[in-house]
Amino acid sequence: MSAAADADEADVARFRRAREAVLTAIGAACARVGRQPDEVELVAVSKTVSIERVRAAIVGGQRTFGENRVQEGAAKADGLRAAPSVWRLIGPLQANKARAAVDAFDSIDAIDSLPIARRVDRLAGDRGRPEALPILLQVNIDADPAKHGWSPDALTNDLAELLALPHVRIDGLMTIGRPVDHAEEARGTFRSLRALSERLRGEHRELGAVLSMGMTDDFEVAVEEGSTRVRVGRALFGDRPGR
Repeated sequence: MSAAADADEADVARFRRAREAVLTAIGAACARVGRQPDEVELVAVSKTVSIERVRAAIVGGQRTFGENRVQEGAAKADGLRAAPSVWRLIGPLQANKARAAVDAFDSIDAIDSLPIARRVDRLAGDRGRPEALPILLQVNIDADPAKHGWSPDALTNDLAELLALPHVRIDGLMTIGRPVDHAEEARGTFRSLRALSERLRGEHRELGAVLSMGMTDDFEVAVEEGSTRVRVGRALFGDRPGR
């Protein structure tokens, strides 16, 4: 049975309206800085969202989804295998979940340390994936003790070894901004990650240009500062239970 046949029509309509609003905002942000909207990928953050609502989102036009937890994301990806969808792991990856993540996800967008990168590379090789597994490197650009990821200096030191790993492809960088009261306050974080990316790509041509930054509350500012991949949940699916 097709995804369309299983999807609730009201859920599809609600998602389409929400998605169009987000895409319109991305387009407006691009226009303000002379970019094209197709330079920005919209990742729908589907953590805690039921598989039925994700199915409705696929029917509503969304193709790329981000999950924070390996087990939850793997179950959805498996359950929607027949539907046209791409699954990105956007949350922190524990070493004991790396094997399952390599099996389930199309990309791992939050590699936050050299040991985890080495482990994912080895597992991708063991699995005999036909192509290198796409990953992003998480940078703790604000030196926030509550966040994972490399400092800019540490990433500079480790990048050559990371790029030499044979079974992963480093498509770019990602960051999770510190909580702010106003989206404009996040601009410095996004600007700093873009500057770091430009500097590192000037030194290492193999590093990809993806910049994954910006979420529901600040994705427009992130797009203005060069984001190529925004991770949006609440603006698409509504508040999570208990928020």
